[in-house]
Amino acid sequence: MTTYLLVHGAWHSGQCWERVVPLLESAGHRVVAPSLTGLGDKAHLLGPEVGLDTHVGDIVGLILEEDLTEVILVGHSYAGLVISSAANQVPDRIAQLVYLDAMVPEDGESAADVQPMTRALIDRAAQSGGDWRVPPLPELPPPAGLFGVTDPADVAWLRTMLSDQPVRSLQQPVRLDNPAVNAIPRTHIHCTVGKPDGITRRPVPETQPNGTPAQVWELETGHDCMITMPAELAELLLKLG
Repeated sequence: MTTYLLVHGAWHSGQCWERVVPLLESAGHRVVAPSLTGLGDKAHLLGPEVGLDTHVGDIVGLILEEDLTEVILVGHSYAGLVISSAANQVPDRIAQLVYLDAMVPEDGESAADVQPMTRALIDRAAQSGGDWRVPPLPELPPPAGLFGVTDPADVAWLRTMLSDQPVRSLQQPVRLDNPAVNAIPRTHIHCTVGKPDGITRRPVPETQPNGTPAQVWELETGHDCMITMPAELAELLLKLG
């Protein structure tokens, strides 16, 4: 049995994995998909003090409290930063890092460094008077849609789980100062449809930090592939288990 720990991206909640979790569980694996502090069912905890370090603490705390080992740690979008810093703290418990259409940081970088468009969101929040919280991105015409979701029913469902993102989470730097984290294998899954203007993706180096060839898979769908292509996503994740 493999343990999958699924970490949602900015503005989302653990609910976004609802279609993927049973597919992994039916294959005999354990799946944990929490909401990060201040988001989803934990939105009541949102405050200006909530940052990337808070979210990393959520994941590291869960791993230790549940005594999880050999974890396949999956981070979507912003959560690429979360899983990187979490693995830096408990590398011996992580079997694989999966960057799901995610930010892939270097040591000392913030979300605003990895994805420059994030700076505009922070500035917009400051101009609106809510300088410590960023509202969800607006829905765009297809194929971009709402985080890559275009089906009206799915868009309506997605809206129920979106909440403001704390600015501090986009400003705090990732810590990658533990050499042991470089030994963890990485997989990158890229969503190829409907990327909005201004969103960039760094090229994946041909060689992973552990010296093995890079592993990059693609899904022909929008950013929130766990909603639009749950079966196909689960199939890829099961290859790692």
